[in-house]
Amino acid sequence: MLTQEPIGLLVAVVRRRIKQAVSTLVREHDLSPQQFWTLMAVATHEGASLRELAELQRMDPPTACRVVTTLTRRRLVHSGADPADRRRSRLVLTPSGRSLAGQLAPVAAAVRSAVEAGLTPSERAAVVAGLQKVIANLESSRAGTGKAGDPGRNRNR
Repeated sequence: MLTQEPIGLLVAVVRRRIKQAVSTLVREHDLSPQQFWTLMAVATHEGASLRELAELQRMDPPTACRVVTTLTRRRLVHSGADPADRRRSRLVLTPSGRSLAGQLAPVAAAVRSAVEAGLTPSERAAVVAGLQKVIANLESSRAGTGKAGDPGRNRNR
């Protein structure tokens, strides 16, 4: 075993294990892990726009659109016009979506609990802060602003 395992490898292992656990737990409902987490997000943030949902889930908008379209076709989510701004639609659960989300809420809680089991509040805060920094580094790097961690990366901005 490496003395210092690469962060990317560890993140990939965590992602894969969570995905496998969720796949097993929601298989009988014919949901993918992405559909499951999106359904749970709509349940928690009912009335969010597609863009807001994508931001909450840290998904790119086209992926969020595909997942919501699938949930809409399955009549679990409804996209309705925003009364304050007719150009924007709001996502709400249908009665069957609400029922399924209610059944699956304990699954989401159990997965989150398993992920955080044994972490002290300060360890949890450190993991979250570290991962947020990694995400920011990768987003900065992807945006073409220079290498992540380069103090001069925003020099021309």
